[in-house]
Amino acid sequence: MNQHIYQRRPVSNSAIPTVIFGLLVANGLVFAAQQMQPNMMAYYFALWPLGSPRPEFQVWQLLSYGFMHGGLNHIFFNMFGLWMFGRDIENVLGSKRFLIYYLTCVVGAAIVQLTVAGLQGGIYPTVGASGGVFGLLLAYAMFFPNRTVMLLFPPIPMKAKYFVLGYGLLELYLGVSGRSPGVANFAHLGGMLFGFILLHRWRSSRRS
Repeated sequence: MNQHIYQRRPVSNSAIPTVIFGLLVANGLVFAAQQMQPNMMAYYFALWPLGSPRPEFQVWQLLSYGFMHGGLNHIFFNMFGLWMFGRDIENVLGSKRFLIYYLTCVVGAAIVQLTVAGLQGGIYPTVGASGGVFGLLLAYAMFFPNRTVMLLFPPIPMKAKYFVLGYGLLELYLGVSGRSPGVANFAHLGGMLFGFILLHRWRSSRRS
């Protein structure tokens, strides 16, 4: 996708644009609430499979699970990814569309996760902003395919398009093979899929 399909409009001179700042605060507040009431938060706001007896699936869980995390490392890396890759995407899309895009990826990831959980017959909760973050990774590669990003482990520079493609293939492999138990790999892919569909729709509407 050509980034010039969208009009670049700076949304903030800050290192943390408006929507990203709000998302960081919201995730932090929810994480704090989890520390105070872990069982209650998981019961009502984690993503539970369809048909789960108790706790039961509720429609608001399609969004609420994306603001919950399983520990400090989980929230740190998700929020770091949100900030690192989301800043330029919010500047490209604008605050309103960025928020729509991010939340669409979160909900899309939940839908895919519910589908996979239903096929597997498992009763387990899902939490984390990873679906939204993976949607941002996809958008970053589409808008800035040749921009260099640096891996953390190992510290190897590579173009964004190859980084995201490799990450996506790794998630697919791990999901199919089951070699990363406890990680919602298909939810990550769902965030990327729904992000791609939404960006393609927006691009098509601007061209028509």
